[in-house]
Amino acid sequence: KTVTQPRLTVGFQGELGAYSEAAAVDYFGDDIDSVPCGSFDLIFERVIRDEVDRGIIPVENSLAGSIHHNYDLLLRYELFIIGEIQHRVAHQLMVLPGVKAEEVKRVYSHPQALAQCRQSIQAHFPHAERVATYDTAGSAKMLREGNIREGAAIASSRAAEIYEMDILQENFEDDLQNYTRFLIISREPVKPEGEAKTSIVYAMHNQPGALFKSLAVFALR
Repeated sequence: KTVTQPRLTVGFQGELGAYSEAAAVDYFGDDIDSVPCGSFDLIFERVIRDEVDRGIIPVENSLAGSIHHNYDLLLRYELFIIGEIQHRVAHQLMVLPGVKAEEVKRVYSHPQALAQCRQSIQAHFPHAERVATYDTAGSAKMLREGNIREGAAIASSRAAEIYEMDILQENFEDDLQNYTRFLIISREPVKPEGEAKTSIVYAMHNQPGALFKSLAVFALR
């Protein structure tokens, strides 16, 4: 008799099709159950409460910098970092099937995505209103559920597939060197294969040279 192993559950922030979910699929493969969470805090809480097996959180973007709130959460919750992945953030401009570029009057997305596509929006849709939303994939979901034919969304190709959208323009971002570093968090540690990274958090006295002295210990070994 064959015993079916339960699928791994992974919590991520946003709607299905968010870049965090796409990164989770890149890391774990397609055989997972993605669990949308309304906030980064909720990801940590669900991992702690054993409601999901793993969580995936962004900590640094090559264009926008560090996501400091998630570092604070790593300090607050006693969880383990068991992996990481660098995910290429490729923004796609998408519309409902059959909508033409000249019909677009509003462009919806997360504020960061709108900022990363500012030049492209200005070049192709100079008169379109830019509407900030809570999530990139959520923008595509909103267009689909509301049948908004005068709008376009900036989101991932995975979001376009999930919500059955047409991609008007691929790689719509202004800078193609757009990467986000994600961490995988777990209740229990996992023995690494090969060389492993270690993350250290420590406090220093507020005095000249404190940072140098703390790092010199590693440099001189």
